[in-house]
Amino acid sequence: MEEHVKVLAILNIVLGGLGVIGALVILIVFGGLAGLVAADHDPDAGVGVATLGIIGGIVFLILFVLSLPCVIAGVGLLKFRPWAQTLTIVMSILNLVQIPFGTALGIYGLWVLLNDQTKSLFRARAMA
Repeated sequence: MEEHVKVLAILNIVLGGLGVIGALVILIVFGGLAGLVAADHDPDAGVGVATLGIIGGIVFLILFVLSLPCVIAGVGLLKFRPWAQTLTIVMSILNLVQIPFGTALGIYGLWVLLNDQTKSLFRARAMA
């Protein structure tokens, strides 16, 4: 089961990292669009800039808040930290709605971390 925990850790780091990068791309794209709208001399451009800023900011925040804990959990799993097991279980449940890759990772994560062998592995590592 130790190999499964390491694979799960790496997959969480990769998926979380892609989510963080995606969040930054969203922020840049919406910021650029808001800049283009602001450059227009239309009197209603201020409403468009505000709308694009709010939508981009909210999407960025949601993606970032859901992705960064996956990276943190993956790093913790590589070191077999007990808190990482709990965090990864929570993130695996949240990942189930991210079809298809998040769902696959969520199912795999729950299978790995709720296994009795994994629980005993983490207990043995905590005592050492």
